[in-house]
Amino acid sequence: MFHAFSGPIVWILGVGLASEPAAEITASFRPDARAAISKGLKYLEGAQASDGGWEVFGKSHPAITALVVQGFIQDPKYGPSHPAVKRGLEYSMRFVQPDGGIYVPDEGMNNYSTSVVLMALSATKDPAHRRAIEGAQKYLKKIQWNSGQGHEASSPWYGGAGYGQHKRPDLSNTQFMLEALKQSGLPPDDPAYETTLIFVQRCQMLDKTNDQPFADESVDGGFIYTPANGGESKAGLEVVDGKPRLRSYGSMTYSGFKSLLYANVDRKDERVQKALEWIQNNYTLDHNPNLPEDQSQEGVFYYYYVFAKALHAWGETVIHDAKGAPHRWRDELCDKLISLQRPDGYWVNDADRWWQGNPSLTTAFSILALQTALQP
Repeated sequence: MFHAFSGPIVWILGVGLASEPAAEITASFRPDARAAISKGLKYLEGAQASDGGWEVFGKSHPAITALVVQGFIQDPKYGPSHPAVKRGLEYSMRFVQPDGGIYVPDEGMNNYSTSVVLMALSATKDPAHRRAIEGAQKYLKKIQWNSGQGHEASSPWYGGAGYGQHKRPDLSNTQFMLEALKQSGLPPDDPAYETTLIFVQRCQMLDKTNDQPFADESVDGGFIYTPANGGESKAGLEVVDGKPRLRSYGSMTYSGFKSLLYANVDRKDERVQKALEWIQNNYTLDHNPNLPEDQSQEGVFYYYYVFAKALHAWGETVIHDAKGAPHRWRDELCDKLISLQRPDGYWVNDADRWWQGNPSLTTAFSILALQTALQP
């Protein structure tokens, strides 16, 4: 039975900014996509370690475990009471720290781990996790770079989150933090959203709203990895009008687009519209768009995850590309992921960067992306 709490937590599972008529969501009626999810979950169930976790680098990890567990929780055949879920959550909860964070001490992944475990806990809708959820929310807001952490609003670090308190912020960690806070029910008027927005807009290659020198004269609208330390893009540089410029790319642009929406920016705002324009101009599911060709498969399963989350938040059934061609993104994402699933039920990236050679991680990303595509 669902139990709502009074106070700051309002349970949210799968947030969106606009609803779509159920009849228009063809992916909702796709038994092949649901079968792919079931096959992936069966693989993951068999891959659970004896300690209850799922492995990366040869040992269980609370963050990977939480991503996997959320997929089980959101599946009607498993749900939050399934033994695999209970064992997985028990494993991740061993890493709750006195400061409210949920992470491996001295590993440097405090924000990432806390964020994904918070999402899994909130997905259970279980009142027993209330204290842990509130503690994790407070911890994430505490480690966000702001004046209390030595960075004023003028600093390119301001509002962002990194792997740990002493690591420079990046958009990937920041989007995970923002998604976790929103999914776990942080009220929309909480100052953390406004603070995060300052960092997010500094990741956008848009001179009009980005005060960082690397964005001068840019009208691109896409997003890079971080504005910190002069700016960095994992896609490197490109030449525009004879000048080198940081290159925006797909996984960060969808992360930024989603983050703008989660931070309550109006859909008609120029920042949102320019990000949408970038998405339309670079629409593809064949690779992580606008990465150099020899890198284009790197991070592609993370890309599918943020692609699904961002377009679900946008709330439109169809995206039109640069030529005006319509794309029913839910169906196209399902088709792509089904085509990439291995016979044993898992997904894995042969371009092994950012842990994507680990089938537990890539299978979790794929299942969460498919589940998002199937949501109304």
